[in-house]
Amino acid sequence: MFWVPLLLLAWVVAGVACLRLCLAAVRGAAAPADGSGVAEGRGLTLYEAAFLSGGPGRVADVTLVAMARQRRLLLAHTGWATVVDPRGRDDMERSVIGAIGPGGQSPIAPVRTAAAGADPVHGIAERLVGAGLAVPDGAGTTVADAVRQVRLAAAAVAALGVAALLMPAPSDVPRHLVALWFALPLILALSCLAIARFEVHPYSRWASPAGQRLLGALPREAGGAGDDRTYLTSIAVRGVRAAGEPELRAAFAHREPRRGR
Repeated sequence: MFWVPLLLLAWVVAGVACLRLCLAAVRGAAAPADGSGVAEGRGLTLYEAAFLSGGPGRVADVTLVAMARQRRLLLAHTGWATVVDPRGRDDMERSVIGAIGPGGQSPIAPVRTAAAGADPVHGIAERLVGAGLAVPDGAGTTVADAVRQVRLAAAAVAALGVAALLMPAPSDVPRHLVALWFALPLILALSCLAIARFEVHPYSRWASPAGQRLLGALPREAGGAGDDRTYLTSIAVRGVRAAGEPELRAAFAHREPRRGR
């Protein structure tokens, strides 16, 4: 009966993960509903759409791309940013220029990290949380986090079941019954994933249900050279991978080689 402790562990793992998913879904459904009305009256700014879609890092990405589109910043495919116009037009642009430094040139990765943690991004987050469009920090496990936990729980249950079947066969319980017992917590985890897929998909770490509804109304196809607003909105919603220029995607994908110790 060495498989029984493994079965109990499988039930605990699956049960806890599914409970967290249910609680996260309930918290998301209980988010303030009046925030959507506030946003519907004014719409989402480009930075707000970027934050709701990808968090602080996405806001920094959109700022860098917008400045590059206006030829006020050069983004090389080698992963470096060079300032052309040192006058920022808003707080986010000034944060990016400040992160690049007085030399006017810096690798993109540290600039992105510094800009994402700057005060203007915190201000965007606070406004969105106050409007009920973003998930506040410290609100507990988000639906996206909970879904990942249930996926890990399903894999753990399957692994425990395999381990139980590889143990010496018990004399009183056939192997197919052991497998059936482990199938029950696995079915529980998979059922929760299926329900979450239909009820609360897409999963978002940053946007509340009201925020997701507003994001769904935004254009997602990148426009041409003369359609900067649509182009940048696509970057805000989908990330730099939506950029049509291979050089731009390479600039953000570039990583500095590790230095030897």
